[in-house]
This record gives sequence, C-alpha cells and structure tokens, in this order.
Amino acid sequence: MYAVTIVGAGPGDPDLLTIKASRLIQEADVILHDNLVSDPILAINKVAEKIYVGRKFGDASDQLERQQKINDLLHKYHLKGKRVVRLKSGDPYVYGRAAEEARYLTEKNIPFEVIPGISAALAAANIFNIPITERNKSNAMLICTAHTADYSFEQLTGIAHMLKAGNTISIYMGLKSLNRIIPKLLEVCKDDSIPVNAASNVSRTNQEIMTGTLGNIEEKIKKSTLQMPVVLIIGANPI
Repeated sequence: MYAVTIVGAGPGDPDLLTIKASRLIQEADVILHDNLVSDPILAINKVAEKIYVGRKFGDASDQLERQQKINDLLHKYHLKGKRVVRLKSGDPYVYGRAAEEARYLTEKNIPFEVIPGISAALAAANIFNIPITERNKSNAMLICTAHTADYSFEQLTGIAHMLKAGNTISIYMGLKSLNRIIPKLLEVCKDDSIPVNAASNVSRTNQEIMTGTLGNIEEKIKKSTLQMPVVLIIGANPI
C-alpha cells in the first residue's frame, strides 16, 4: 500500500510548488483538498478523484466532526490501495492542522509523509520585497494568528512587546480582527509609524498589497476592496 502524503500547496501559484509536491499531485488517485488550494494547482491532475474537505471563513460547522470525516476518508482510501494526497494550502504545519492528521495516521499505523510548502507570509515577503529579517534591523520574525486576539489578550500583549523590540510580526487571518489587534499594538509600542503591509491573494493573478502604518492601516483597508485571504507583515517596509 502507498503512504499517505500530506502536501503543502504553497500560496497558490503552481510554479511555487516543490518538485516533489508537483509530482505527488500528478501521481495521486485521490486528492483531499482544502478551501484555499488554487484551481491551477488542482488542474495539474485531471484524472484523480478530488474531494473538497475545506472550511471557509465563518463556517460554524463542528470542527471535530469535520476532522473525523477527513480522517475517515484518509483511512478508507489508503485501505483501498489508492495513492492519497491530502493537499493543504501554504505549509501543512503552519496553521494547516497537519498535526491532527499526522497523529491519526500514526495511531492507525498508516505510513505517511509530509511535504513542505511555501507559507503565505514568506511568499509575500519575497514577492513584495519585504525584508522580514535584516542585519541591524530585525533579528527575528514571529508568525501568529489573529485568533490570538479573540481568546488571549495576554498572548497579544506578548506579541506587541516583540514588535516593540524591533522584530517583524506576521499575522495570518487578521483582516477581520484589526479592530482588536491594532489598538493593543499601539498601546504597547506607542508608535503609530510602525509599518504594516497587508498582502491579499499572495502569488495569484489577483494578488494585491496595501501598505500603511499602525496609525492609518485600518482606515486605508476600510476604504479598499482588499479581499481575503490576507496576511499581515508588521514592522518592516518594502524595499
């Protein structure tokens, strides 16, 4: 039987897939894919059975039940002798919930392999020339999620202190939480000139970036047509 492969699809541009990811997608019999996997990447394999198992913003369905259905599908198609690709946008272990599936496969003694993908923040930094680390400017980058603002202001305060210390912060899924994130960053940093970059649909044909500061980015985004998914890069200016 074939090993299940959990594959990172990157931010959307098929040219940014790793060679191994592209090959595994082409060879797959069954592809279980998430919401943000792009159509051009799915089109690489025209004969595989493609099963949508994603979740969109605002989806209120039971996440444990959803995950169990995915696990059951992985198990089912593996036992049928299929080459199964679990295709995730970005990198599987960066907010891709790959850990839950990897643990399940381990418990079931199903062989698996995880293939890395380019995460949206790293893709945005390169595409839009934002130096997320730079000598004498930023020695570290923190990747976090906007959900921190929903359940833990203590964590958000810690993130703000890292920004104040001169590090770069990348926030995923942050567009709808700016009204909670920005005030906390301003409260701690006390500097409304810190640069903020909001990158939308990174690497896709409709990609867009909006630049501003902690002091004006909320207003600029309100007046824009910026679409999700958006990744924020805070603390570094584009070159």
